[in-house]
Amino acid sequence: MNDSIRELPDHRRLGRELGLFETDPLMGAGLPYWLPDGAVVRHTLEEYIREAERRAGYRHVYSPALGKRELYEISGHWGHYRDDMYPAMRLGAEESEEIVLRPSLCPHHALIYRSRSHSYRELPLRIAELGSMYRAELSGVLGGLTRVRAIQLNDAHIFCTLEQAVQEARGALELIARAYADLGIEAVRHRLSLPGEGGKYVADPELWRRATALLREVLEESGIDYEEAEGEAAFYGPKIDVQIADPAGRESTLSTVQIDFHQPARFDLHYIGADGAKHRPVMVHRSIIGSVERAVAHLIEAHRGAFPAWLAPVQVVVLPVSEEQAGQAAAVVREAVELGLRAEVAGPGDGSLGARIRAARLVPYQVVIGAREAAEGRAAVRLRDGRRPGELPVPELLRRIADRVARRGIALWDRPE
Repeated sequence: MNDSIRELPDHRRLGRELGLFETDPLMGAGLPYWLPDGAVVRHTLEEYIREAERRAGYRHVYSPALGKRELYEISGHWGHYRDDMYPAMRLGAEESEEIVLRPSLCPHHALIYRSRSHSYRELPLRIAELGSMYRAELSGVLGGLTRVRAIQLNDAHIFCTLEQAVQEARGALELIARAYADLGIEAVRHRLSLPGEGGKYVADPELWRRATALLREVLEESGIDYEEAEGEAAFYGPKIDVQIADPAGRESTLSTVQIDFHQPARFDLHYIGADGAKHRPVMVHRSIIGSVERAVAHLIEAHRGAFPAWLAPVQVVVLPVSEEQAGQAAAVVREAVELGLRAEVAGPGDGSLGARIRAARLVPYQVVIGAREAAEGRAAVRLRDGRRPGELPVPELLRRIADRVARRGIALWDRPE
């Protein structure tokens, strides 16, 4: 790594320098691939989100990335969002069906809900998926991981009664705030995104009025300051956008919460109420981190590659002072891996101790083993932030690191040393 990493961070440059992702003209613009270290970050982030959702009462599903054109005609995407979709595909000369790469997961989740009957006792029903979707972005707007054509979306849809909608949307905002704290992400503002001039929106004034009133109630009950922005709504309803900014101050939307009356009606969704009659559910859309690609791009820039320890591709690097300690270093790595840590050795063959320490400066924990430490079964730990907590017996040191990593968050050590 050279001194350019200390310049204004750009995730495209850092991603390549750190070996996280790459692109290839033969794959195509807007279609990055993930290298091993980048895949670790992505996988760890996805598992974190799945676990957070599981604890919050979500059930996970899988749905296909393709759907019939008719599906998106019903949902309204074909009529209101077609310019951002890939063309429909007819698979054979005799085939009458047209297949589309999906631009959104919500129509699929509506069908999953509709696949069986539901009682009011089951609601709220929270369905979540980390699923792929596709946007026909023009070449001129593509960039790194922030604007791509194949997207892995952290998406969820809550089917609930009208009385439950505000509470469910507030719960989604709380999940977002908790994830931001763990990831070291700062929201610069919350935006209530409303329709603007033009014909891309569903023409149902009462739908817009009801959904907007509920989202205002959500924001006000949550004590969140917000701004209203016309022209930023989804085609089917208003939404709360959680805005982030890159190091240059450019804003983008990372997380969203929406209340939707449109698609439950379009798909004729219902539940059986306490009165034995059919009632229409409300559909709350929410995404904790939006697209995985954009989330990782922001994390790269926000942390300049020095990810929170629980998210770092390598969490522990073991540095034997000389070849005589190589055996002990390998044993420490094996013990660390058994504790669930991502660890590797950087031995003397990689350069002097000072050079190896500099090369590993983005690794949260550097474990140094010299002749005395090896003889005593101990190791000295150096933290990425420059602190040196001292020496500890290797099992105690690794348990302490594993405990700190398991609690996630940003801090590297329990207390200043």
